Amino acid sequence: QVQLVESGGGLVQAGGSLRLSCAASGRTFSNYAMGWFRQAPGKEREFVAAISWSGGRDAYADSVKGRFTISRDNHKNTVDLQMDGLKPADTAVYYCAAASPRGPLVLQNEYDYWGQGTEVTVSS
Repeated sequence: QVQLVESGGGLVQAGGSLRLSCAASGRTFSNYAMGWFRQAPGKEREFVAAISWSGGRDAYADSVKGRFTISRDNHKNTVDLQMDGLKPADTAVYYCAAASPRGPLVLQNEYDYWGQGTEVTVSS
């Protein structure tokens, strides 16, 4: 089992920045590819960003490419999502997820473990 706890969400004005963090515990963190997903009100959960188990490869949704950066620290067992140039359309609950394959993985059904989510609200 892997336990994931997200933090760093909040309210920010359009154009601002937030840094989300996900702390993992349980099994060896470096064995897992990690991802961030989000679910906006009334919409389905969607892929945001993913990073391989080693941190050497990453992937982004087109909607966040160039604005968001995913990173991981396998010593601290954390994965972060730096979000710059935030837009109201980025308003959502953001979820951290872990998967056994090396990754990066973009499909939700490839992930085995999920956090409870952290809420991000971007005001216009």
